[in-house]
Amino acid sequence: MGERWSGMRGISEIPTYVVMQPTTLCNLDCSYCYLPLRKLDKKMPVEVATAVAASVNPWSRTGRFSVVWHGGEPLAAGREHFAELLKPFAEGVEHHVQTNATLIDDAWCEFFTERDIRVSVSVDGPEARNGERVTRGDKPAYARIMRGVEALRRHDIPFSALCVVGRPVPGLATELYGYFLELGCEVLGINVEELEGVNTRTNRHPEQDVKAFWAELVTAWRKNPSIHLREIEWSLRYAAAVLDGTADELLPRRLDPIPTVAQDGSVVLLSPELAGFSDPRYGDFSSGNVLTTPLAEILTRATGTPWIREFLDGVEACRTQCPYFGFCGGAHAANRYFEHGRFDVTTTDHCRNSKIRLLEGVLDHARDHQPTAV
Repeated sequence: MGERWSGMRGISEIPTYVVMQPTTLCNLDCSYCYLPLRKLDKKMPVEVATAVAASVNPWSRTGRFSVVWHGGEPLAAGREHFAELLKPFAEGVEHHVQTNATLIDDAWCEFFTERDIRVSVSVDGPEARNGERVTRGDKPAYARIMRGVEALRRHDIPFSALCVVGRPVPGLATELYGYFLELGCEVLGINVEELEGVNTRTNRHPEQDVKAFWAELVTAWRKNPSIHLREIEWSLRYAAAVLDGTADELLPRRLDPIPTVAQDGSVVLLSPELAGFSDPRYGDFSSGNVLTTPLAEILTRATGTPWIREFLDGVEACRTQCPYFGFCGGAHAANRYFEHGRFDVTTTDHCRNSKIRLLEGVLDHARDHQPTAV
């Protein structure tokens, strides 16, 4: 296996970012959430952050490096504890937080500003589109989300937004893009809902509906491209690279390990969505724990984890069988597992919704908006 993947599509020993879970707890109970432990209040010990920083700090000295603080709801850890978790990291490390914004107030904004923390807000569009985002009492969370966004605006803190789309329907893309323009985010990511974790709802949609959604989103964006639209810009960059013959240079030769460090220090690679789960065949998906093994060492042994070896076989199958491989680099590990129960399969519904139909929708837009010949 080592020779097979050497120099081509193995696992990089140095990631571009690390995902950290400061607490398992989330104060919301969104119906599409994949997290299995979000009702528990287990905070990350400072010793875990210190252990991670021992590997991250040297990596940050060789180039840009990010730590992404992600769910449960990171702010539920509290400012004092969060501040202690940040202390071990070197000044050059970038910190990002993915938040539902319901806890953001002036004090949190001052915290973000003082520590130069980049903020991304989870919100699914106008109030009528946020029915899935509810409190533990099953009450709408939208008003609380907007209070948090208003606090960010008051403090002139730039922010990104992450939107989950449950069902692509005509007119939705235009509505969403107009909403996020008004919201004032700088970057927008669109996730079509995925079947993963404890969310077992189907995510299959008619092919034409999904393609039309992405094509419509391109149309809305081109009229006022004031937001960096994550999926669309990547698709256009890939299409341009295909035309100029440089598409092979876009995908890295080695997969980013995307280490996710759970609150207890256990490390899951490649897919944060696998953290907190276990399987009779694969175990708990962990490749080690930073409290006993340095993160850098865990990454050097990545292919020693049985499910990762199986996943790499699946990536190879994608590479040899799928014409879209150059665009997506192969189906994500968590989507393979939660949709098919194993890792050496190829196409998933997530592939279809957010990779294949995305690219096809962008190309459909380009076809339908060709300049008129003179």
